[in-house]
Amino acid sequence: MKRVVIVGGAGRMGQALASGLGAMEDLKVVTLIDVKEPENLFGASYAKSLSDNDGLGVDVVVDFSAPENVVQTASWCATHRVALVTGTTGLSAEQRSALDEASTKTGVVMASNFALGAVLSERFAAMAAPYFDRVEIIELHHDRKADAPSGTSLTTARAIIEARKRAGKDPLVDPTTHHSVEGARGADAGDGVKIHSVRLPGLVSHQEVLFGALGEGLAIRHDSFDRQSYVQGVALAVRAVSNVPKLTIGLDALLA
Repeated sequence: MKRVVIVGGAGRMGQALASGLGAMEDLKVVTLIDVKEPENLFGASYAKSLSDNDGLGVDVVVDFSAPENVVQTASWCATHRVALVTGTTGLSAEQRSALDEASTKTGVVMASNFALGAVLSERFAAMAAPYFDRVEIIELHHDRKADAPSGTSLTTARAIIEARKRAGKDPLVDPTTHHSVEGARGADAGDGVKIHSVRLPGLVSHQEVLFGALGEGLAIRHDSFDRQSYVQGVALAVRAVSNVPKLTIGLDALLA
């Protein structure tokens, strides 16, 4: 049985993970870490920092907290040779380098989205990319999400760009020549692939990839209506990761 610590355990994502992972027979959530005590502990203990767990046997730390906290988590995991699974997005280059460094000491899995349907939709989008003339991505999230565009949309865009390059396709060129409002056509994620970000209360995590060609269109959409949609993907990563030094980027690498 793997012993799991959740950093950001008082947040909405942390609470969903504590509930979902804690109900699995082969996983045990031992501690929830947060500056404030979580509303529900789900049988785990509570600590304000990872340093309070120095004497406790831990197999995997799961971190869905703020980017600045991930650096501290990565350092702790590297020092104690504890595996790390993180879904925190919006990392700076310096914060990302901390994860790279940690992966030279222990196993690290980082992904922009742990919903299995979202990961599969990225794969489907890459499969479709060479066969259509144009593509645009619309990502929709709750209004408390601090970063835009989402990590999932950036991962999807990169997969589309690489698939088109492998197929020998030229970069996309936006046919719009006049912008009445600057930015109306979205952000260019590279090679002309556009991303449009929506932030509204009531949403959780949603993405639609729109493809167009002469006489037809294809829409690939994924919706997370509840944060429990991430639990199975996080569990997959927790089971797969170990303290053997290795960096795994994206949940797709763990799917058969």
